[in-house]
Amino acid sequence: MTYQTVILVREKGIATITLNRPEALNAFNSQLGQDLRAATEEIKRDKGVRVVIITGAGDKAFCSGRDLKEYSEYGATPIEDWERRLGGGLPFGIIDVPQPVIAAVNGYAIAGGLELALACDVRIASERATFGLFEIRRGFFPGAGATWRLAPLVGKGWAMELVLSGDTITAQVAERIGLVNRVVPHEKLMDSAHELAGKIASRSAPAVMLAKAAINQAMAAYEQIGFNICVALRALAETNQDAREGARAFVEKRPARFKQDSA
Repeated sequence: MTYQTVILVREKGIATITLNRPEALNAFNSQLGQDLRAATEEIKRDKGVRVVIITGAGDKAFCSGRDLKEYSEYGATPIEDWERRLGGGLPFGIIDVPQPVIAAVNGYAIAGGLELALACDVRIASERATFGLFEIRRGFFPGAGATWRLAPLVGKGWAMELVLSGDTITAQVAERIGLVNRVVPHEKLMDSAHELAGKIASRSAPAVMLAKAAINQAMAAYEQIGFNICVALRALAETNQDAREGARAFVEKRPARFKQDSA
């Protein structure tokens, strides 16, 4: 199958999905969300795929999050958006992929891009990679995984700092706090990802998938509660005009003008 915004390559039991909107720093628009879901559904049906690698096209970005130009014209109400998310409308089809998924983070992993990496099972980062959650700068907060996946990895303090400040961290800091498994030279990123993928692919496929399922099931109740709380409170946050102001400010390339008494 041919996709507009992702490239899917399969070789020796390893499927590589490349987010392919480099002109937009691989930002998520509706088409990319649809293509990623379709590609992962295709992979789930392919018994020959044992491991999945996700990366971004170009040298600048893994994924820079939601396409705010598209979002500025998004017509859904906060309640409609909440219902869509509860119905499985998150832009990541990888959540229920039975095969192990490796994120090869080649550049910016910002906002939803970082949340995409968090949804993967293992994260390998280029030394050039940058991580951050910019949503708070735009008047809302992460709604696709950071509020329930980040703290178990990096601890409550770092999770709070990243979510509440909107600041970025380097790949080296991300490795130190446990956000990524390892950092490698930029030119060796895909080789390192394929080396790990090949090692996993050489193991018993049923045992690998059952082991992944066992680890995920141990976290399932916590994640479901975190998800339910997040989508409800994010919908509430989007009723505030700050969220629309943040998106408009991005499109107009100016600082956001938030109301200090909006809380």
